[in-house]
Amino acid sequence: MLEKKILIIDDLPFMRKVIREILEGTRLFRIEEASNGLEGLHRYREVKPDLVLLDIVMPVLDGISTLERLIKMDPKARVVMCSALGQEELIVHAIRLGAKDFVVKPFHPHRLVTAVHRVLEL
Repeated sequence: MLEKKILIIDDLPFMRKVIREILEGTRLFRIEEASNGLEGLHRYREVKPDLVLLDIVMPVLDGISTLERLIKMDPKARVVMCSALGQEELIVHAIRLGAKDFVVKPFHPHRLVTAVHRVLEL
């Protein structure tokens, strides 16, 4: 099976580390990172990932605005939103904009891996 590229866009280094460790344990993914939405858009153009894991609440450019720009840039972009509890309205909005799924922080490793596999059709 070919290695899939995943771009994690999250402002918290700790959260990027947690996601990286969960996904690298499967040995199916090459992980790229960005610390905010603007950096994430730039990295998306460079890396052309198979999937983006996108935090909703970030400084510089929030997840919803980043998602809107990503979908305009690449209508086929596969994005899974990452949110905290209590952000249901934002999640619904993100799904309407084109996000394929969402996972809630704190992550349950199985739920994160399941969402990634489902969206990538693995």
